[in-house]
Amino acid sequence: MLWHFWIAFVAFFIALVLGEWQMYIRSPLRDWIGNPELYYRSVTAHGSAMGYVFPTLVAMGFGYAIVELSLKQSLIGRRWAWAGFGLVVVGTITAMIPVSMGLASVLYTFYPPLIGNPFYYIGVVLVVVGSWIWVALMSVNLRAWRKAHPGAVVPLPMFANVAGAYLWAWTSLGAAIEILFQILPVALGFRHTIDAGLARVFFSWTLHAIVYFWLMPAYIAFYTLVPRAIGGRLYSDTMARLSFILFLVFSMPIGVHHLFQDPQVGSGVKFLHAVFTGLVSVPTLLTIFTITASVEIAGRLRGGTGAIGWVKRLPWHNPMMLAVAFSFIMLGFGGAGGLINMSYQLDFAIHNTQWITGHFHLIFGGAIVIMYFAVAYDLWPHLTGRELKNGRAMRWQLWLWFVGMIVLTFPWHVVGILGMPRRMAYFDYSDPHIAPQAITVIITFIGGLLLVISGLLFLLVLARGHRSSLVELPEFTFSQTVHAERTPAALNGYAIWLALMIGLSVVNYGFPIMQLMALPQTSVPAVPIGSQP
Repeated sequence: MLWHFWIAFVAFFIALVLGEWQMYIRSPLRDWIGNPELYYRSVTAHGSAMGYVFPTLVAMGFGYAIVELSLKQSLIGRRWAWAGFGLVVVGTITAMIPVSMGLASVLYTFYPPLIGNPFYYIGVVLVVVGSWIWVALMSVNLRAWRKAHPGAVVPLPMFANVAGAYLWAWTSLGAAIEILFQILPVALGFRHTIDAGLARVFFSWTLHAIVYFWLMPAYIAFYTLVPRAIGGRLYSDTMARLSFILFLVFSMPIGVHHLFQDPQVGSGVKFLHAVFTGLVSVPTLLTIFTITASVEIAGRLRGGTGAIGWVKRLPWHNPMMLAVAFSFIMLGFGGAGGLINMSYQLDFAIHNTQWITGHFHLIFGGAIVIMYFAVAYDLWPHLTGRELKNGRAMRWQLWLWFVGMIVLTFPWHVVGILGMPRRMAYFDYSDPHIAPQAITVIITFIGGLLLVISGLLFLLVLARGHRSSLVELPEFTFSQTVHAERTPAALNGYAIWLALMIGLSVVNYGFPIMQLMALPQTSVPAVPIGSQP
């Protein structure tokens, strides 16, 4: 588990520094580097590490911890777990070598007909296969526990953990199919054309649902760690299970809202995906209500009274309390921006602008990653047997991350509305139309600098934890509910929900995929990285 977390956080910090470098070289603080390929090389490394490696390893490490801590059993398949970890590490190195050499600057979304070095795609596939081993182990361990506890209710942490694993197994198929059957044959020289429109549809299968795979560890922490850490109780186990089930069902059939401006997908399919995208807000709203209620319970158990008096009684010195508060604030702003993205009409105004960059950084880099920090702080003493003593450093780190993310993303939203494009390697600030936006790029650079300082402080806190004194720790526990609840059978298993997830995916993706596969002459010449189109 420690190996998973440490490799994840080191990869995260390297990608964080790359992101800050990108903002610096685009800003008016220095002259342009003169080679845009270096910028896109950095963006590819940054996105691939942040999108594939970092959250996957966090989910895997946290998942293994949940098996042992919630099921009270040793992990079954430990050698397979090491094999999965090894595949992720080998895949990361395999992918990053051609990226660092400038042979695969295709961003983490691949962007066919651009075609990079085959080892980049092979590396990504190895990372995904390594994660599939984790998915299988989560299922195997749950099955063993059920066999040993017939008729028992699956502990909430494990129930949510396996839901996230099944979601990832299904949504990662889209990108896997695109790589294995469309991109790699071209990258290996067996073909010279590719159906870029079909490839984008397959990637949309993964593109948005992957966000909900990223957020699963954060939401598990919301429900199973936060109430206990702040001295409270979980408002409702049933609502928690329902939230994870709704994510499992509705996360998949929504990805085409990223293709609103793509002509190869019909308006009817786009409308269908827009509707289902709106439905994803339901489990988020359930979570906001349930966790806010749980936090209020903690405040009242600590002596808080009145309509808002309980807020003052909350343990604001506790890193978990700070993290969940900051996460909810960023989730609110990011979610509001997401409502703009899911609207077929409003998307025209902000499509491929810096608004999009601000939105997903606020959701992932903000609301989700700050809970990754909280999970690490909560688990570290139980993984190392040593105390994390510097609470002040933890609080400073969380404050720096929160302020830095706000400073970083809010200007992106503003200039996005004004039409500033994203993924631009260079802005000509001598142009009078662009010059007024220079200050926003400087502000985002300052925000990114705060994030780098926060990330470094986070690594230092964890590293110092390995050198602190050994402590006797009580048994690790997850949050308990306020009242005993009877768990419905439907919320203690996955069969009906997996059938709905697969069925909705087939309905929402089946027609555009089959239509594009049946159309003649939809392929275009591939453009190898480094060649002239």
